[in-house]
Amino acid sequence: MGTINGALTEAVYYILLSLMQPMHGYGIMQNVEKLSGGRLKLAAGTLYGAISTMQEKGWIFALSADGDSRKKEYMITDTGREMLKSEYRRLKELVENGKAVLEEDAQ
Repeated sequence: MGTINGALTEAVYYILLSLMQPMHGYGIMQNVEKLSGGRLKLAAGTLYGAISTMQEKGWIFALSADGDSRKKEYMITDTGREMLKSEYRRLKELVENGKAVLEEDAQ
């Protein structure tokens, strides 16, 4: 799988993390807020814009709705999972490099 061209936004990162299990839009908004310790609150427009973009890129897909089509659930694809893992490795490297420099500087 190829490398990321640029970083994922924080919102997209948390949405992909949330979609490791099937979830509907409101559930995603609640989960992102929970995962970020309340720091990141997604507006509906931001969420659904990101969902639309991620569907176009093949990172997530909509599950077929049972009856109530307003409660559409989404799930991460294998491509989305690879993007998420790649971003996780990139963020981990950033933290490790920052730790090495900043902790050395503190001594």
